[in-house]
Amino acid sequence: QLKPYQLIGLKWLLLLHQHKLSGILADEMGLGKTIQAIAFLSQLYQDGIEGPHLITVPASTLDNWVRELKLWSPKLKVLVYYGSVEDRRYMKHNILNGDEEFQVIVSTYNLAIGNDSDRSLFRKLRLKYAIFDEGHMLKNMNSLRYRHLMAINAEHRLLLTGTPLQNNLLELMSLLNFIMPSMFSNSNAQLSKMFSMVTPCEQSRFEKDRIAQAKLIMKPFILRRVKSEVLQQLPAKEEKIEFCPMSEKQRTLYQSLFKKLQKSATGEKRELCNVMMQLRKMANHPLLHRQYYTTEKLKTMSKLMLKEPTHFDADAALIQEDMEVMSDFELHRLCQQYSSIGCYQLDSHLLLDSGKFNLLTDLLASLKDAGDRVVLFSQFTMMLDIVEILLRHLKHRYVRLDGSTPIADRIVLIDEYNNDQDIFVFLLSTRAGGLGINLTSANAVILHDIDCNPYNDKQAEDRCHRLGQTRTVKVIKLISKDSIEDNMLRLGQKKLKLEQDMTAADASKQTQNGGAIYMTGLLHNSYHLKSQ
Repeated sequence: QLKPYQLIGLKWLLLLHQHKLSGILADEMGLGKTIQAIAFLSQLYQDGIEGPHLITVPASTLDNWVRELKLWSPKLKVLVYYGSVEDRRYMKHNILNGDEEFQVIVSTYNLAIGNDSDRSLFRKLRLKYAIFDEGHMLKNMNSLRYRHLMAINAEHRLLLTGTPLQNNLLELMSLLNFIMPSMFSNSNAQLSKMFSMVTPCEQSRFEKDRIAQAKLIMKPFILRRVKSEVLQQLPAKEEKIEFCPMSEKQRTLYQSLFKKLQKSATGEKRELCNVMMQLRKMANHPLLHRQYYTTEKLKTMSKLMLKEPTHFDADAALIQEDMEVMSDFELHRLCQQYSSIGCYQLDSHLLLDSGKFNLLTDLLASLKDAGDRVVLFSQFTMMLDIVEILLRHLKHRYVRLDGSTPIADRIVLIDEYNNDQDIFVFLLSTRAGGLGINLTSANAVILHDIDCNPYNDKQAEDRCHRLGQTRTVKVIKLISKDSIEDNMLRLGQKKLKLEQDMTAADASKQTQNGGAIYMTGLLHNSYHLKSQ
């Protein structure tokens, strides 16, 4: 059953449709944009508008969309446009010849902007609605993706995005242009020239006024609700920051690396980004660098590798050259793989030697005793590899999903975790798995290492803190004390505070100036639409 705010969202979409307008449903992640969009298509179907409609999604959420369509609207015939080139060619032929019966096609961004054959299908099909999940991907009107998706032949467009609109005029106008091409499509170049941002320090009051006006223009076509406004019944989210002292060896290595990088940094942007990444890795785990496998040790190992059947005719110098760019952990796994160098595997005390692991050991034990279940995120897939060693050492059951997990396996892993209460930990790389995945069976989120963009971490947390959650969600951020992560945390907090202040200021200004009146009127009218 739809929640009251979701019914308002549905009626708002129907009102836009009634006035032949397109829109952007920008509810915060976890409020059910997918369900509202499916309910909208179902209502259109009941009203005799059977499509065809296109839903374009990131590949990682394809299975989830198909499942939700089947669950919420089983009468809609759904065609999944995905698979090999040959499969898609066959499907395209059947679609264009009318041999396939469907109301909704679900496909991915990669295919919608892929080869000429796939693109021509979506240009030739006379679509009623084209729905774009993660619609913030369309904020750059100068990108190839934007131009290809703009060519899709649809009467109306609906963007779904959980990301708040930024104060970038060109991005705002790109989104408006995309949903209302009949108004703007002939003037892309002029729009781009007019609304390109100058550098922040040069931003004039006139330009700030233009941003405010652009947001005002867009207001009637965007509906955004946040959890704090509409989900008072949703359990609380408690955030805790754990400052982890580095282990003694780790601290020595970090300080040594810091001094070394300080001398070599040139001030170039790319060089500074590299310095930052190297320090982040060391703050998380020493084995993400090469410290223990010295050049002399690698020289010996490369000669021993010549005993392997796969390397007997190789050059030892070239093998050593390859080894020198590998981290300690990668070299450890190489030693596990080849018996000739098996004796050079790292001891378990080195594998488990990090300040965060020391704290994580106690933290996981206390969460397990309390009956909590955990989703643990890391930016680095190699860090997840090392966390797996810790979890096996501590005898905790877990499953893992990262960017390399095949699409078909992802929904299986999520179901396995949600249905088997004995699986204690779900390991995820922070940006993998799709933003729409539901892990409400867990109520503890551990961010092993934070993202430079705090919104990525917030979206990670919201995979647990969303509709369906029945317990208070504990969010625990692990920060290596006296490291670069300290600074990352402070900058992230400033960024979130700035966005909150700007949003509040925008809301206040629009209320004072009457800018929100039309939007309020739309919502008020939507209450009184005839219930279907």
